[in-house]
This record gives sequence, C-alpha cells and structure tokens, in this order.
Amino acid sequence: MPINVVEEFLELVKYNSPSKKEGKIAAYLQKRLQDLGAEVHEDDSSAKTGSDTGNIIALYPGDKAKPTVLLAAHMDTVAQKEGMVPKVRDGVIYSDGSTILGADDKAGIAVILSVLSILKENKNISHGPIEVLFTVQEEVGLVGVKHLDYNLCSQYGYVLDGDGPVGTIVNASPSHITLDIVVEGKAAHAGLAPETGINAIVVAAEAIAAIPSGRLDEETTSNFGLIRGGQGRNIVAERVEVSAEVRSRNKEKLAQETARVIRSFEEAVAKYQAKVNIVKELAYEAFNIDPAHPVIANALRAGEKLGIDVKLHATGGGLDANILNARGITCVALGLGNGNPHSKDEYQEIAELERAVQFILNILTSA
Repeated sequence: MPINVVEEFLELVKYNSPSKKEGKIAAYLQKRLQDLGAEVHEDDSSAKTGSDTGNIIALYPGDKAKPTVLLAAHMDTVAQKEGMVPKVRDGVIYSDGSTILGADDKAGIAVILSVLSILKENKNISHGPIEVLFTVQEEVGLVGVKHLDYNLCSQYGYVLDGDGPVGTIVNASPSHITLDIVVEGKAAHAGLAPETGINAIVVAAEAIAAIPSGRLDEETTSNFGLIRGGQGRNIVAERVEVSAEVRSRNKEKLAQETARVIRSFEEAVAKYQAKVNIVKELAYEAFNIDPAHPVIANALRAGEKLGIDVKLHATGGGLDANILNARGITCVALGLGNGNPHSKDEYQEIAELERAVQFILNILTSA
C-alpha cells in the first residue's frame, strides 16, 4: 500500500529534530527510502556542520530518457519539541500547544515519501529518475546545503518548503548580506569623568538612527537584529557589537543599501573619534527563475490538469533553493498549505497535504 501522507506527517512531527540534532529522523528516513527502492547515501558534511548526521541523498529509478528531477526538504526545525503530540481539529493539524508543530518542513518530507510510494506501487506511471535531498540545519542559515558533499545529477528541482497554499511557486528570492559590526570607544566612569570616555553604544545608536531599516521597497529589506555592549550602568561603554543584515532581489539595491549602512557607521565613528570594524559576508545569492523554464512550465501544466490555481511568488526569505540554484540546479520552492511557522500556532491543512501529493505526481509525469 502507498504511504498515507497524513499518517506519515503525523509520525514525522513526533520526531524531535532541532538544528544539529537531526540524527534520529535521518536514520528513519534512510530506512524509509531504502524500503521504497531508492539508492540512499549520507554525505560527509557533519564534520563541517556540527550536526549528528550528514545530509541524506537518494536516487529513485526512472526512465533515463527523461530529465532527472530533484525533490528537496529539510529535516531540522527551529526549536525543540520533545514529546509533542499533534492534534487534529476540523481537517487541520496543530501541535499540542506547548511548542511548534514542525510542518516546516516535515510536510515536505511526508509529501516526498508519499509520492515515491505511489510510484513504487504504480509501475505504469511514467516518470524520469528522481533525486531526493533531505538537508540539515536549513533553519540556521542553510548550513546543510551549503556544505553538501555530494554531486547532484538533477537537471532542475523543487524545494518543498515554500509559502502559501499548494500551487504557490516561489520563483524569486533575495540575496542576503550579513554585517557584523564592532564599534570601539573608550571606557570612563559615567559619574566622575564621562567627558573622558567615548560611548560606543551612543556612536552605534547614532549610526543606526541615521538610516532607514525594515522594508525599504518591494525588493529590499534591512534589519538591525542584535546589539550587545557595555559593562555596567556606571561605565561609559567601551565596545558594542551589532548584528545587521540587508536583503534584496535587486543586485544594485543590495550593494547600495549595504554601502549606506557601512558609510553611516564610518561617519559616526569619525565624528566621535571611535573605531569600527565591519565584517561583510554574502550568506546566499538571489534567484529569479523565468516562467518559461521547464521547472515552472511543468508545474503550470500540472496545476491546469488538477484545477489548481498556480501562482508565482517572490519571497523575502532564504531557502535551500538559493544554494541549489547557485550550484547550477534550477530550483523553485512550492507551497504546501501550512501556516504560522516557527510558532506554537503553526498548522497544516490535511486537504493541502493530499493535494500536494497529487500536484508533485503530476509535475513529475509532465517532466
């Protein structure tokens, strides 16, 4: 019998798999994939990622005259959920209210397993080879896929970790630059001789206040997420650390906003005769997939056949798809009908899970 996607999902969300602790669910998935007739591998990335398992890769056989298609999802969740028992109410699956549900991204895994089981049971369904990728540490910076130690052979693929209902295709995502900023001033007694000090917190605050943040336009955002500094209430702060980011789907805007943040801090430290050190890193690169590409065209055909309203969507977040596209495998992300991720109110609609299975099946046969 094919795997029931709802039953599989309910089983998967019971696994506690926070980032770096994906080992138990990885072992379960390896056995599941082997039973489905796939050739299964675990890569050697754990030495670099710090997870208790590597990424899991599997190749499911198909007609080699057709393109090899990648189906990907991530094994980790944003938080611990030990002992969480999922609840079903009115066709919707929730957590027990004590923690997250874990639909992000156990829903994607359940759909992939159900699809493979249907193909195993129905040999008359024509499809090309299917490559499966289950990654670690997606939630903490796409760490697993960045350190993927395996040469994928897929022509294109689908990351089952997108926003919105089934039929939503995330075909555009921003580049993301991280800025780790350290401002160094000069310590002094805040009551006896504050004029002899240079307050690093004040310098940083002035730099931050001088530039806009949040949503800057449809394509671009910036944020100051963490500030750490000072030694005591009565000490002029000698040092402050600021963690910031800039994201944009437009390369020029990304460069302009990043330069504006750096320039603001340089001007503030010059004014107060402080010092600044800024480390800038590209966390991941943007992607924007042409609707005419087969990865989208196949999905549009599948949606039309099933009566699903397929819509293209640009996201402001990062996905494993960003890294896979950078590696040369054209990928989009697909919505699965879950909501309120990363919260105790997270949910998964049962009808959407079932619809996602049919959607992926039809995409694969359209390839």
